[in-house]
Amino acid sequence: MSPTRAWSEHRWIYIGAIVVLVVVAVVGLFTYTQQKNTNEAYRKANQLNEALAADGFAVRDPATIADTLGTDGGVVCEDPNSALRRGLWLVQISNGAAGPGQRPVIADKRILEAGAEVVKVYCPDRLDDYQQKINDLRTGNTVND
Repeated sequence: MSPTRAWSEHRWIYIGAIVVLVVVAVVGLFTYTQQKNTNEAYRKANQLNEALAADGFAVRDPATIADTLGTDGGVVCEDPNSALRRGLWLVQISNGAAGPGQRPVIADKRILEAGAEVVKVYCPDRLDDYQQKINDLRTGNTVND
């Protein structure tokens, strides 16, 4: 049997083997990247948990933190100082009423500091701007321990 004939008779086997190898390589590369990202997300979640526990906050499930904030802080770090985010954030720390009954409140400083810990762990380059924004707010000790 000539080499050309062997190739033509078995080319689907060769092509199939090449396709399977390429698919396995791509899946392996994707799995490696995902595992690396998962490990980084858990490392940052544990770092945030430790920082919050040191400030007197309850310890949270690292899996929940990792799922929510990932490796880059997600929505928290997209643009924490934009006008829209600031407006939404100020609405969230209001008295909870709707419409004309809604009023600003004096926020508890510890809650804002917890937000700063998140920014410190996930996007430290934005911490100074974030700190300036929370320093502009009127805060107090409003939550009982």
